[in-house]
Amino acid sequence: RSPLPVGGAVAHAGLVVIDGSRVVDPRSGLDAMLQELARAGYRVVGPTVRDRAIVYDDLAAGDDLPTGCAVDQQPGRWRLDANAEPTRFGWTPGADSWKQFVMPPHQDVLRIRRHDGSWVAETPLPPDRPLALIGARDCELRALDVLDRVLLDTDHPDPRYAARRRDVFIVAVTCGVPSATCWCTSIGGGPQPRHGFDLRITELHDADGHRLVVDAATDPGREILHRLPGRAATDIDHVAADGVVERAVDQLPLRLPGPDLPELLDGASLHPHWDRIAERCLSCGNCTMVCPTCFCSTFDDATALTEDGSAPIETVRSRHWASCFEFDHSNLGGRPVRATTASRYRQWLTHKLETWPQQFGVTGCVGCGRCTTWCPAAIDIVHEAAVLIGAATPDEVGAANAGPP
Repeated sequence: RSPLPVGGAVAHAGLVVIDGSRVVDPRSGLDAMLQELARAGYRVVGPTVRDRAIVYDDLAAGDDLPTGCAVDQQPGRWRLDANAEPTRFGWTPGADSWKQFVMPPHQDVLRIRRHDGSWVAETPLPPDRPLALIGARDCELRALDVLDRVLLDTDHPDPRYAARRRDVFIVAVTCGVPSATCWCTSIGGGPQPRHGFDLRITELHDADGHRLVVDAATDPGREILHRLPGRAATDIDHVAADGVVERAVDQLPLRLPGPDLPELLDGASLHPHWDRIAERCLSCGNCTMVCPTCFCSTFDDATALTEDGSAPIETVRSRHWASCFEFDHSNLGGRPVRATTASRYRQWLTHKLETWPQQFGVTGCVGCGRCTTWCPAAIDIVHEAAVLIGAATPDEVGAANAGPP
């Protein structure tokens, strides 16, 4: 490992103090950033295009990032389009979230092997390198904050999550092009990340050229920033960066009174609208699988079969993501407590928006819109919550929920 300090702005430590801001070239600057992080011993992961989708994967160079990409994102719809722009961050995220790197969808937690007439227990080794996450939006940083509160800030922290989360270096990015399903400003967020990062990028493409304004918020971030080719940011650059934020905010009208949702949803458990939602909901669990804050998981034990019928030589315990939409998720006493689609959707929505703050002191939703975008029935959590709190009628949201375009 390089003597460079490892990263880790604490996500819920409050607003960070920006100290140091440089303007770098999108191509050479990003190349240098990724090379410096790799040289410092990080596994560098970030957005790239594969199979006409934005996915998070290992990065080797700046050109691995999406270039000239835009996204058409609506309820039940996500389409990647190419344009002639040289921008690197003019898209909104796909189904992937950073959760997969700190809480993998499937992971072995224990292996028991037969050896020399006895049994040997083995646990997987922790990751050999800390992560460097490139291009995290504010909603994604707040999602990591939520997972930290659930899986770290408890009496029994998850050791596997802690090992992967430790020393993570985060390069955040200001979101300049919100989608139709985004509602972060209604739920306490915004287009510009304010905490939880080491470096923050704001991409500018205007009359003064295509450039990246990079701000440092931690000592590890400043170490990397000082090694990048570029120049000190000017007042003109800062004004242009503020303009990116202001234009993005203008595209994000208030859709729900986020801070008041726990109180407004209290008493809605018998609302007739749950049954109307269930008529459209497929109970497929897509919303929970793409959600960056859902943390439900289950454990399986598997024993390998032997061809000759002798005693097995290995048993593996594994952990994988689970969903509250699964029929057996609420099994108690041999039967499901939530046996209907309406009850399962109610559990999901009210846990996110009503009861999560009581458990963890923060809402369970970050307003990223993934659940709405990737719902095959185009069910919009914002529209459904609006009906439940009396801010809209079923007829008013019916057209929007008619199905994917």
